[in-house]
Amino acid sequence: MKIYLDNCCFNRPFDNQSQMTVKLESDAKLFIQDLVKQGRVQLLWSFMLDFENSANPFKDRREWIFKWEYYAKENIVLNKTITEYSEQLTALSFKKKDAVHISCAIAGNSEYFITTDKGILNKKDKIKDIRISDPIEFVKIWEEKNAGRY
Repeated sequence: MKIYLDNCCFNRPFDNQSQMTVKLESDAKLFIQDLVKQGRVQLLWSFMLDFENSANPFKDRREWIFKWEYYAKENIVLNKTITEYSEQLTALSFKKKDAVHISCAIAGNSEYFITTDKGILNKKDKIKDIRISDPIEFVKIWEEKNAGRY
């Protein structure tokens, strides 16, 4: 199963953990990381993750996130299809960077786009080409599909 995590998701463990939802999303994201390391899911990476993460003002976070590219089974590069699809998503009121991330995931044939961005999650029904979920929902789905296998 191919998955794509956006930059919000990668940064979630660094957010203030005093809110229960943030803590649960962080724990779920860390569980997903373990699935990636164990080879149970295939992580996709993209030029957009490189671009966005390179602007992270926190060096330790930036370096930690960049290390995840090593685990990626595929690195999505910019192409015409991504550009065209992201323009369609922007027309549906997705922010430009979000539209590019989603387009990269679709171009890489990812089954899931995992994010903690409420703006994306609130509009997920506008996209039929990929399943968009938060980390908690993804873990629930993964556990249901893999009950008794881990």
